[in-house]
Amino acid sequence: MLRPRAVRVAAYLSAAIVMAGMIAGAVMITSFQLGGRIGLLLMGVLVAVFCHLEASVMVTARPQELVVRNLMRTRTLEWPEVIGISFPMGDPWAHLDLADGTTLALHAVQRYDGQRAIAAAHLLRRLVRERGEASRGD
Repeated sequence: MLRPRAVRVAAYLSAAIVMAGMIAGAVMITSFQLGGRIGLLLMGVLVAVFCHLEASVMVTARPQELVVRNLMRTRTLEWPEVIGISFPMGDPWAHLDLADGTTLALHAVQRYDGQRAIAAAHLLRRLVRERGEASRGD
């Protein structure tokens, strides 16, 4: 299972700070009626949910499939559907090259993680070679 480290820390820290601020605002701003206070808390919860979604991205390599969970969508791919992986310089995350000619972003392999992300991309490249379509033709 591959997950980003730096983004997870930043997302959960941001969620905690926003929630603390919204709770403090709901308690301390006396000019707000009950609806305004509940609105502040709900906005904090929405931000925390978004931060959790960002922090929960991952790539799981199973023997027969690759499961990619990005921000809003989870996609399960059979290994033969994946023909390669690229990590273009300047892009924030790696991409899977798929047999249908499209690409799929891997939010779990993010450039912010530096060498850890490059190692994850190399691991995925090795798994694609071992388990993908090319391994079946040999």
